[in-house]
Amino acid sequence: MAETEIPTEMSAPDTPALRLARHLGYHGLLALGALALFAAADSWFVLTGLGMAQALCVVTGILAGATIPTLVHEWFHYLGARVSGADYTIPRKLGLFVYDWNFQTNTLKQFFVMSIGGTVGSLLAIGLLLLNLPADSAGRAVLLATAIASMGFAGTIEWPVLLRTRQSGEPLTELAKTDLGVIRRAFVVAGVVGLVSYSLIY
Repeated sequence: MAETEIPTEMSAPDTPALRLARHLGYHGLLALGALALFAAADSWFVLTGLGMAQALCVVTGILAGATIPTLVHEWFHYLGARVSGADYTIPRKLGLFVYDWNFQTNTLKQFFVMSIGGTVGSLLAIGLLLLNLPADSAGRAVLLATAIASMGFAGTIEWPVLLRTRQSGEPLTELAKTDLGVIRRAFVVAGVVGLVSYSLIY
C-alpha cells in the first residue's frame, strides 16, 4: 500500500500525492523538452536539407529516443507497484525513479508485477512511436532505433534479476548483483540493438 502522511501546522504540505505530482511534472517537462528539441531539428532539416540540421536531428533523436521510453518505463513500474497493492514511498527528491520499493513488506508476486510493468511500458512507448513517427529520415530512424535500444538496456539489467529471483526468492539480493559490469554489458547490448534496429527500419 502507498504511504500516507498528515502535514503538521508548522510545516508546508508535503503529501505523497503532491510529491508524485512534482515527479510527474518534472518528467513531463523532460519528455516535452527532448521531443521539442528533436521536433525543432527535424523541422530545420525538412525545410533546409542542411547536413548540420541532419546531424542535430540525429543527436536530438538519440536524446528523445532514450528519454521518452525510459520515463514511460519508470512510470509503468510505478503503475505495476500501485496495481499490485505494494508498499512504497514517494521520494521528496526529484530524479529518474518515481518511488522507493519496500523489500521488507512486499511479496514476490508484487515484485514481479511491478517489474513486468516496466517492460509493458517500454513496449507501449515503442509501439506508439513506431505508429506515429515514420522512419523516413536518418534522425527519425535514429529516434526509433534508440527507443528500441532503451528496452534492450533495461531488459539486460532487469530480466536476469527476474529469472534469478524466481529461483532464489530474494529480489533484493539479486538486484544487488547489478554491478558496473552489468551496466557496461547493458550499454553494449543497447548499442547492438540500436544499430540492428536502425538497419532494419531505415
